[in-house]
Amino acid sequence: MELGYIGLGAMGGALARRLMLSHKLRVYDLRPDVVSDFAENGAIPAQSPAAMARECDVVLLCLPRSADVREAIFGEGGLIEGLEPGKIVVDQTSGDPDETRAMAAELAEKGITMVDAPVSGGPAGAHAGTIAIIAAGPMETFEKVKPVYESISPNVFHCGEIGSGHVIKLVNNTIAACNRMAALEAAAMGRKYGLSLAKMTEVINKSSGRNSTTEGAFPKMLEGQPTSDFGMALMLKDVTLATQLGVKCGAPMLVANLVRGMLQTHLHDQGPDAKMDNSTPCIEKAADMKFLD
Repeated sequence: MELGYIGLGAMGGALARRLMLSHKLRVYDLRPDVVSDFAENGAIPAQSPAAMARECDVVLLCLPRSADVREAIFGEGGLIEGLEPGKIVVDQTSGDPDETRAMAAELAEKGITMVDAPVSGGPAGAHAGTIAIIAAGPMETFEKVKPVYESISPNVFHCGEIGSGHVIKLVNNTIAACNRMAALEAAAMGRKYGLSLAKMTEVINKSSGRNSTTEGAFPKMLEGQPTSDFGMALMLKDVTLATQLGVKCGAPMLVANLVRGMLQTHLHDQGPDAKMDNSTPCIEKAADMKFLD
């Protein structure tokens, strides 16, 4: 099975490197220097998505947004120019499930199958081979591609029809964002009442309030280490998508909408390149305190 990967950013690059441990891999990215780096490590550069599609049975993509996926598939020089019936496109973007379903329907008319398989666990999880792969699409296609997924990580989940993987990824990221904002705000109140972050972390992580932020981010904060390299703009995109899905299906998302507003405010304050870590100084400023003395 010939494989190709489009999108070699922090997440896509980590997934592609994991695939390269057991597969010959063709790669494409808009940044020639990144492609050259992969080529030096054994990857085969593709001149365009179309050229990659002609040589590959399965093409995986991990791009910032569904609009970027559409451009990579249907834009000038896109995959569609080289795809043939029977080939498979795997979207590992944290994307819009409705957009993915629409693209899948367009490709199906030409005998091409598109499935979604976003991931959760960050670049570190991809490098370590522990990342969760949230796959969806026809079971027949899933079984064909499953060995590819398993060469990235054994933690592979089939979650239903096309788009379902994206929905679960949005649910996951929305919960993670809400946990972070709630934990930071509550801990800020505790600090103003004289508690140390160390003592709160110790107690909370043995209590019912523990979550990914108290168990993961707070210990790193105490060690003076970065807690997340996930882009705030990307998290805002995901939470916004989730709240839009809530509007479409009639599911109130009151807390998520508050967090979406917080992320938007923090991004405006910290700049377009901000990471989720950059919410911490925003909370400190709003509460007029510091988490660490």
